[in-house]
Amino acid sequence: MKVLVVDDEPLIRLGLAMTVEDAGYHVVEAGNAAQAISCLEADDSIRAVLTDVDMPGDMDGIRLAHYVRDRWPPVSLVVLSGKVGVARHELPTGVEFLSKPFSDAAIRNLLKSLVPFEGGAA
Repeated sequence: MKVLVVDDEPLIRLGLAMTVEDAGYHVVEAGNAAQAISCLEADDSIRAVLTDVDMPGDMDGIRLAHYVRDRWPPVSLVVLSGKVGVARHELPTGVEFLSKPFSDAAIRNLLKSLVPFEGGAA
């Protein structure tokens, strides 16, 4: 299974990617929403997107979540933020929200509930 990790801060993205890989998933990384959309267009095996809210460019993580929900409805979504408060009504239906800082275990458990393994990591 593949998970797309979207964060403009390289060290944060790397740490999150390592946590996701340690949970048994393959990781694709993007530094902004435009890169994330390109990844999703190029790879239909991505099953979940973890995105930060505060990112440069025309689309923040909340707008990205709406775009992904509209275009790729089966993809599971997790929105993350350490700076910006997010009200539930701002997020698309079925999107999870985690405030930073969060534990690696919280990410692993959330991913396992959203993207169950189908015969192990793929």
